[in-house]
Amino acid sequence: MKSLNNSMFGSVALLLVFLALWQWGPGLLGMPEFVMPKLSRVAQEGVLMWRSSGLLEHTLITAVEIVVGFALGALLGIVIGTSLGLSPKAEAMLSPYILALQIAPKVAFAPLFVMWLGYTVYPKILIAVLIVFFPVMINVLSAIRTVDPDMINLVRTMNASRWQIFRLVEFPSAMAALFSGLRIASTLAVIGVTVGELVGGNQGLGFLLVDAEGQGNTSGVFVAIVMLTLIGVLAYGAVVWAEKRVLHYMPKAMLSTN
Repeated sequence: MKSLNNSMFGSVALLLVFLALWQWGPGLLGMPEFVMPKLSRVAQEGVLMWRSSGLLEHTLITAVEIVVGFALGALLGIVIGTSLGLSPKAEAMLSPYILALQIAPKVAFAPLFVMWLGYTVYPKILIAVLIVFFPVMINVLSAIRTVDPDMINLVRTMNASRWQIFRLVEFPSAMAALFSGLRIASTLAVIGVTVGELVGGNQGLGFLLVDAEGQGNTSGVFVAIVMLTLIGVLAYGAVVWAEKRVLHYMPKAMLSTN
């Protein structure tokens, strides 16, 4: 408990130092406001955007896109990762195409999705799904492939069916790796949605960021970045919370290594 308190104190202290440097650093270094506005100026711009530019509405739109894209991408990654993990032949046949999809730059898909689906939420969600899918899929696939064979043989001696082996041994063994992938995916979902909004959006924080950039409003750009960061932190924190709730039966040391 004492170590945890010290860590939290250190984290808060670092945050306060960072905020102090942001507030007084630009002035001490002689940076003009259009290059690096101080913290108080960004806060003022945030209040102004909240009142007149629909900051809350745009933030909620982006948050919904991130949640939906993350959920769909994670579900797709779990299903395909599990299927490939249980079927080496299917993995050998499909893995080159999945790898090619992962290697292809996701930014290149954004204009295409906009052309197909218009300036709606769907292109942003699709990009998030593409980005989230791979880390979840590969973690689940690797975990199922590395399940202890002795555990599987033990269950088989009890006349367990194939479904029971998967439900009692393989899937529970993959849960820690799954949540490791979900942690990564929660931050990537923010990136995916932001890319979509930057390329072809008329709403959301990415749109506000582009709009502020077009007006030379550096403070507005920082406001959008801060809000995107907060959403990412909340998404990551939600995954960590769910991980602790679901994997409470696992030793803490094992959770920390994943």
